[in-house]
Amino acid sequence: MISIVIPLLFSLLFGGLSDDPQNSGSATEKTSAKTAFRSVENNAFIEGERLVFDLRYGIIKAGEGEMRIPEVTNINGRDAYRVQLTARSVSPFSWVYKVEDLWESHLDKKGIFPWRFIERIREGGYSRDTNVEFDHINNTAVTKDGEEYSVPEYVHDMVSAFYYVRTLDFDDLEPGDIITLENFHRDSTYTLGVLYHGREEVSVKTGTFDTIVIEPLIQEGGLFQHDGAIHIWLTNDKLRVPVRMRTRIPVGSITAELSRYSGLRDAIRARVQ
Repeated sequence: MISIVIPLLFSLLFGGLSDDPQNSGSATEKTSAKTAFRSVENNAFIEGERLVFDLRYGIIKAGEGEMRIPEVTNINGRDAYRVQLTARSVSPFSWVYKVEDLWESHLDKKGIFPWRFIERIREGGYSRDTNVEFDHINNTAVTKDGEEYSVPEYVHDMVSAFYYVRTLDFDDLEPGDIITLENFHRDSTYTLGVLYHGREEVSVKTGTFDTIVIEPLIQEGGLFQHDGAIHIWLTNDKLRVPVRMRTRIPVGSITAELSRYSGLRDAIRARVQ
């Protein structure tokens, strides 16, 4: 069961795993070089942030997930957050099916867009490695195989999209409103919708929080599909800390809940108790 937790809660979360790619195939032209990059106001996260989650199927703990920003690197002469998402199975599940997965994005500190994406999947006897270098000057993405693809301006990977959403202002949104993002995955660019459901108070191991609820929407046939597959609860304050993520499966559901945290940019103002 742990083998489907992270693909559902992280890859599907903001990975753009759609059947309707907006663009695929190697790039044949390059755009004119940029002279300046965007600047995004980020009051949500900072270097040193660490969020740890218990991954459960029902009441059974099957694994542990972690989101962290261990350092600031420098890519193409610009400061970038090194953001890592990891997942691992725990006993007794790891005895029969060991999982050690890593997703990493080097996220431009000022513009909140990715320069590099790394994926290392180790699940049982299966492994997959992915490396993508993003060129936001010429709007291209280059994979580890040397294939080059044209991409939209400030396209995201699955990790950068999640952190970018955390910087957004939801105060003026009404339940039912949708935010759209462009995401590059494997060899194509996909449109991802983020549906805003409204506010909800939730209790987890680390406390009770006033939250906003969002749902990633996958685009199929040009339309966003609303099936309630995944819901995410973010603190209703400037930090937008994820305190709960839940995905439905054919029998029951799988939940990731915040079990501990450190290194936040500020105190969580949305904590009720």
